[in-house]
Amino acid sequence: MSEHSQYDDWRDGGFGLYIHWPFCMAKCPYCDFNSHVAQHIDQNRWAAAYEVEIDRIAAETDGRVLNSVFFGGGTPSLMQPEIVDRILNRVRARWSLANDVEITLEANPTSVEAGRFRGYRDAGVNRVSMGVQAMNDTDLRALGRMHSVAEARQAFDTARAVFDRVSFDLIYARQNQTAANWRDELHEALSMAVDHLSLYQLTIEPNTAFGARYDRGLLRGLPDEDHADEMWDITQEVTDKLGFPAYEISNHARAGAESRHNSLYWRYGDYAGIGPGAHGRLTFNGQRFATETPLAPGKWLEDVEKTGKSETVRDSLSATDQLEEYVMMGLRLSEGLDLQRLQRLSAGRLDNNIARMIDIGMLQRTATHLRTTAEGRPVLNAILREVLAD
Repeated sequence: MSEHSQYDDWRDGGFGLYIHWPFCMAKCPYCDFNSHVAQHIDQNRWAAAYEVEIDRIAAETDGRVLNSVFFGGGTPSLMQPEIVDRILNRVRARWSLANDVEITLEANPTSVEAGRFRGYRDAGVNRVSMGVQAMNDTDLRALGRMHSVAEARQAFDTARAVFDRVSFDLIYARQNQTAANWRDELHEALSMAVDHLSLYQLTIEPNTAFGARYDRGLLRGLPDEDHADEMWDITQEVTDKLGFPAYEISNHARAGAESRHNSLYWRYGDYAGIGPGAHGRLTFNGQRFATETPLAPGKWLEDVEKTGKSETVRDSLSATDQLEEYVMMGLRLSEGLDLQRLQRLSAGRLDNNIARMIDIGMLQRTATHLRTTAEGRPVLNAILREVLAD
């Protein structure tokens, strides 16, 4: 693969910035994200560290246009609006922002956090993503959430009044949930939705409270595979019918309302990751690198303050690494993989594997893209194993 093609490749996806706020009020039992509960947080100290990291990465990416900023966590809506404003002011000072830049902040739907929404908007946030997760109080308690359905609805109404773009998350295939329950809940959610929904099947991850309960046989009432598959089918049917088709395996939006930041990941653009445990993909002088930072918040903060740098990993990605990542990310999208870009990255290496998947109806080729079929989308992981097999 030529250096020129490597250098140009990230431009097809764009350039974004991810900022990780690692703190939560409580740890949800299903969550395997890098989140921590802390009694006291010196937010000004954290803001100063974020500014140092922004300066460092901006110096390395001088001249780039920033397409998106995403505050994730953890629970970024625990940040004071003044801190978000301070961080975004530094971002604007260090990069040129696209005219349609998307600036998203993840939020929990409690009344306290909803009270900060106008402050976030004034700081420059133009999209919020709310972790609603369930539309009944019994399941919210089982999921360890700290809000009620009534509080979530009120917070959502506040968000809708403040922001033009509002998304929220739901988890399905929960304990004791039936297909009929999920269909009703999905209709209720879509009656509220503005432009975007993220709909995730509950996954029992190791090293979580749910994982420990499951291993001891104490996590009862989970749907079997057939019932979970039925809920997947209901999700596709109902969202398509009501104008929120899937543009990615777990994400649904009205036309034009797709998350630009997350689409940047799936289209394999470059992105800088700032904060504890944040990952990045950055291209310098024709070579793409994977970056990582320390998971522990205290270690990350100490490294930035003492050395001016938090990055612990900067590994160069081989041509094979880049091809595999592009395929794994791009086939999650309904649009699929750009054929010209795939050819540039693979030089035909995967052609036979792809042809087999087309022959059995799992993939389809259009004039410009390679994508999964309706039959293939639920078994994407199996397709990826076949496509990427040696």
